Amino acid sequence: MKHLLPALLVSFMVSGAHAADASCTAQAGEKKLAGAAKSSFMKKCEADAKAACEKAADDKKLAGAARNANLKKCLADAVGP
Repeated sequence: MKHLLPALLVSFMVSGAHAADASCTAQAGEKKLAGAAKSSFMKKCEADAKAACEKAADDKKLAGAARNANLKKCLADAVGP
């Protein structure tokens, strides 16, 4: 039980961050960004999302194909269409 609570908290923080913040594309649309401002925002947002997804995969101790699949889905959810 002692180990379950920290694991749940981490998973809620990671999934909550993506759900609450929406995707990078949606955020750029809400901010009505265009041109260089949108490109700069998307670059930073994607980098932040990649770091968050990699940390989540590390926390889950994923490796190999499972890690790659998890990272691919996490980044797709975070960046958006």
